[in-house]
Amino acid sequence: MKLDFKHTQAAHCENGVTTSLLRHHGVNQITEPLAFGIGSGLFYIYIPFMIINNGPAIAFRTQPGLIFKRTCKALGIKVERKKFRSKQEAERILMECLAAGQPVGCQVGVYYLTYFPKEYRFHFNAHNLIVFGKEEDNYLISDPVMEMATSLSSYELERVRFAKGAFAPRGQLYYPKVKQEVTNEQIKKAIKKGIKRNAFLMLHIPGPITGINGIRYTAKKIRQWRDKLGPQKAGSYLAQLVRMQEEIGTGGGGFRFIYGAFLQEAYAYIPLDELADLSRQFTKAGDVWRSAAVQAAGIYKGRIGSQADFNVMSDYLYTVADIEKQAFQALSKIKWPE
Repeated sequence: MKLDFKHTQAAHCENGVTTSLLRHHGVNQITEPLAFGIGSGLFYIYIPFMIINNGPAIAFRTQPGLIFKRTCKALGIKVERKKFRSKQEAERILMECLAAGQPVGCQVGVYYLTYFPKEYRFHFNAHNLIVFGKEEDNYLISDPVMEMATSLSSYELERVRFAKGAFAPRGQLYYPKVKQEVTNEQIKKAIKKGIKRNAFLMLHIPGPITGINGIRYTAKKIRQWRDKLGPQKAGSYLAQLVRMQEEIGTGGGGFRFIYGAFLQEAYAYIPLDELADLSRQFTKAGDVWRSAAVQAAGIYKGRIGSQADFNVMSDYLYTVADIEKQAFQALSKIKWPE
């Protein structure tokens, strides 16, 4: 059983799943940048009290699942989402969907994905892929970060669908309920809504650990890590930042590049010069995030490691915070045409 489904490679898993499922359901205008922007995917959070892989929890994007949910809602598309306690029930519902001709998105853990190179497998439970068929005991998999479609055995798929730990997926699957077309006017409204929401999330959530405040809070903490934690543990914390930034999908820098591309595509629907200008600001922010990753990797690998090196790392994050604050403030002040 193999559904008529087109595998498409993407920069990030949930963007790619959202784009592929919506295109399969008739939303032909959708692209990865549009899905990311409409879904208000750009974010930052630093959670010092949650330790994952020997470092604090850091995320450069919104909570897993929200890009798909928000994009579909903004376009007026109803979705089905299920989690399970029973592995048998999870497989039964999956097979029912496939029998009905419905490819489904699944949230999975990365550690046991056998088609991933070993160096990319670690305990991270917010990866997304699409199941679009089954041949004998192998499920057909469209993983957007892979060049070609692949497969997992029944046991392998069950293992990643029910991975343990933080953000445990619990067999989660999701999909649009019906096929439908979306008008360009709906796309325009969704773009405006996505931008307004993303500006609010980055600028106005109270507390020190999210959005622009979160980036500055992390910058402040980095200056303290070497003396407070010791060089080895401080290095592992920076390794965590690099891992979350550069190895989980597109990470900090890549998400900024995608958001810049979103604003360029938004300009095609809503031709305001501010959108094209601010697109370049997010590209600039992405460049600084990438420079920060290189600096952090140098410290972690022991090539550098003085307090001055930690200060340089901190300064990169302060620079990013300034760029993104100015860009989101400008976005929040745009006067949208009626």
